[in-house]
Amino acid sequence: MKSFHQVTSIVMPLDMDNVDTDMIIPAQFLTKVDRKGYGEHVFQRLREQDTHFVWHDVRYCGAEILLTRANFGCGSSREHAVWALQQAGIQVVIAESYSDIFYNNAVKNGLLVISLSATEIEALMQKAKQSVMAVAIDLLSQTMVVGTENPIHFDYDPFRKACLLKGQDDLDYLLEATHG
Repeated sequence: MKSFHQVTSIVMPLDMDNVDTDMIIPAQFLTKVDRKGYGEHVFQRLREQDTHFVWHDVRYCGAEILLTRANFGCGSSREHAVWALQQAGIQVVIAESYSDIFYNNAVKNGLLVISLSATEIEALMQKAKQSVMAVAIDLLSQTMVVGTENPIHFDYDPFRKACLLKGQDDLDYLLEATHG
C-alpha cells in the first residue's frame, strides 16, 4: 500500500446520496482474479445512462478527490469498489457518511475517506458545482483548504491515520509495533 500524506487536486462533485458499490463498479466486471483493470469501469452504468454524468465533464478530468453525499459505498461488501476508484485516479472521497464495510475496505487499501457534516458537504458541493474547485488535503494536520479560505478540520482515527501515513495495512503496522 502506498503511503498518503497530502494531495492537492480539483474536486469532482458527485451530487448523490446512497451511492452503492454496484453503482461504483457493476457486478459484471468482477470476474477477474487480480486487482487490476477495474478503473476503466468505475461508474460504468451511470456513465452509459446519463450523458451529463459528472464523470463525462472534462472540467473534472484528472480529479483525485471525489465529493459526494451521505451513505457512500452502501450495498454489497465488494472491495472492488475501492480498487476501481483508486485505479480511476481517486485518492480521497469526501462524504457525509459511508457504509461501515466500504469505509473499512477503503482505509485498508489506502483510500482516504473523510467525513464532514451535511452543512459542510452542502457548502462544498455548491462551490464545486459552480466552478472548478481545487482543494489541498493534509492528513498529518487533518485539514483541507479550499482556495484562500480557512482550513476545514476533519477527524480521523489515529490508528488508520498512522497506517496511511506509513503506507501500512493492519498486519504491517502490528508487525512493526511488535518487532520495532
